[in-house]
Amino acid sequence: MSDHPTAACENCAAPLQGAFCHACGQAAHSPVRSFAHALEEVFESFWHLDGRIFRTMRRLLLPGALARDYLAGMRAPYVAPMRLFVILCVLTFFVGRLVDFGDAFAPTIDVENADMNEALSQATSITEVEKIRDSTIANLEQARAELPATLAPARAGFDHGIGTIRRQADRRIRELGGTPAARADVLPSDALVISTDAPPGTWLEHQASRLEQGWRGFLQNPAPFKAAFMGSVPTVLFMLVPIFALLLKLFYVGTGRMYLEHLVVALYSHAFLCVALLGQFALLALDHGLSPHLAATGVVTGLISALLWLWMPAYLLLMQKRVYAQGWLLTTLKFMVLGSAYATMLFFTAVALALVSLART
Repeated sequence: MSDHPTAACENCAAPLQGAFCHACGQAAHSPVRSFAHALEEVFESFWHLDGRIFRTMRRLLLPGALARDYLAGMRAPYVAPMRLFVILCVLTFFVGRLVDFGDAFAPTIDVENADMNEALSQATSITEVEKIRDSTIANLEQARAELPATLAPARAGFDHGIGTIRRQADRRIRELGGTPAARADVLPSDALVISTDAPPGTWLEHQASRLEQGWRGFLQNPAPFKAAFMGSVPTVLFMLVPIFALLLKLFYVGTGRMYLEHLVVALYSHAFLCVALLGQFALLALDHGLSPHLAATGVVTGLISALLWLWMPAYLLLMQKRVYAQGWLLTTLKFMVLGSAYATMLFFTAVALALVSLART
């Protein structure tokens, strides 16, 4: 089939004088007559790939350059800040759900050490195995009890380790011809247990029960929790961007800029953070893929990752300096106070998000 434009617009029947209808703006080329035009329309509607995305990304990598251009009225060459942020945000956390984070989400206590295994393997009687088991468990219980209240969730990791020790001891007892004593799986009184034997009645009790079940599942398999957490992060970012813009408005109230101008700065700031996170995900995937074959890969990727983490706050500081054009001392003080306030808000939002994700898994 030919993909040549017709003499009249298929939408409004106005005579065509170029690649687009001057009356309604519809393209003269029909996507249903050419696969190439159909594919182009898909990408153009999402990415608007007419060269602007590449110019925008190059300019975004220079701290403050893209925001200054956009606020100065040079908007045609670049992708709009909201569209850019949405694209990068969705892409970043879609990739984040696919990345293998290894054991970063698994707060367990490693008890599979050589001394423990050797002691159990050298035990010649069931009584000796039980003595080693009880002594090791007692040490772990003491360490767990000494954890501060702020690290209470980590106590479940000790419980996981204690369970591993019991299974190792039971296996050795069977090897010696004995039968492990039956026991009820009772968690310590300070473990993460919120529900009771009675079915949850109120909404709060129901959520507490789901949280407990989610924590148990998290210890066994953190992958669903990671997927739920990463899938919910875009929502949090959408909530925090306008709040960050409001903070910029408060800290730079004397600049005469309107709130929407600060929102542009906030959107481009978070767009860069999404790009930086994509870089971290790429380094992590590269490390997991090449480290088994090249030992030096972990050192190189770790160094680049550390430099990227350091560049992120440096980028935001330079961006504020170049956009708002204030002195270094004043900009640095504002950046530190603003960064601390935003980091605190981000931390508590992330904790709340983690609890919600845990209850949903």
